[in-house]
Amino acid sequence: MRTATALSAATGQPCHVFNIRQKRPEPGLATQHLLGLRALNQLCEGNIEGDFLGSQEIRFLPGRIKGGTYQVKIPTAGSITLLLQLLVLPSLLAPKPVRISFEGGGTDTSFSPTIDHFRFVFVKILEKLGAKIEINILKRGFYPKGGARVEAIIHSCPQLRSLILNQRGSLKTIQIISGASDFLKERRVAERQLEATLAVLKKELLFSGEDENRFLIKSGVEYYQTLNPGSQINLRAEYEQTILGVDRLGKRGKTAEQVGREAALDFLKEIQPRLDGEACLDKFLADQILPYLALAGKESQIMVSQISGHARTNVWVIEKFIPGKFEIKDREIRWQPSQRTCTRH
Repeated sequence: MRTATALSAATGQPCHVFNIRQKRPEPGLATQHLLGLRALNQLCEGNIEGDFLGSQEIRFLPGRIKGGTYQVKIPTAGSITLLLQLLVLPSLLAPKPVRISFEGGGTDTSFSPTIDHFRFVFVKILEKLGAKIEINILKRGFYPKGGARVEAIIHSCPQLRSLILNQRGSLKTIQIISGASDFLKERRVAERQLEATLAVLKKELLFSGEDENRFLIKSGVEYYQTLNPGSQINLRAEYEQTILGVDRLGKRGKTAEQVGREAALDFLKEIQPRLDGEACLDKFLADQILPYLALAGKESQIMVSQISGHARTNVWVIEKFIPGKFEIKDREIRWQPSQRTCTRH
């Protein structure tokens, strides 16, 4: 639904989405989906039918995309990054910058990118396509109370560039941020997550024959004032041509050491060398970047770590709105635009 409505606004084509979250225990639109749709509708002066909690069907008729300032209030711990996924794409086509202030919600929640993955990985890859996005975190928010405050500025970019990412180049540095709520400071949760992560990385990288002095691991610990306890850790490998990232959240019943070790092992899977080509985008970013490749209207090619079900679903949706075809071979995704160009309205 996020991909369809965002592309609807970007291309000016109306859309009809039905059977929304049909197989979930609580089907239909939840609060964060509803808030995102209404913010999108405001951004493009559109018209929505079916925008109510629990709705399993919507019709969206987009209007003219505007710039300007918007405020989104989230009374739950709904994911701010998922709302940004919906709003960034059409905002790039606005005639002037779009400023969005989020009041409430979560910066680091389950089943969504953390705010650090969004700003340090996703946004950096978008910059390769010509986009410029600024993220300012005023307050973190964790499940269940949320309470975050985030400002996003999406600058106009009427024409995105194509992206060719099939070689990542030499590894320059590994960056790690381990953060936790002030509630967990006395228990050293952020430090323990980081220590466990570093122990795994140093052992495995040396075991695999990597020269520890060939690149620099930079790490830091942060504590935040939040409404309830929570923690997160973000790892990213910065290469000459790309960035690969992994994040993990703390969870009740799971030790900080477990969180750190699991994050490190996930990270090693993303960056490990492969005989069939180096991964240039992580498995989560792979599906998120696809709408932007298609909207650029030029041939693009990316090598990803894994082709997920989300990626295949996004391919199906994108091809409904933009003339062209995705080709997936092993872990390589190619976008080939058709001769028929896509122009808004």
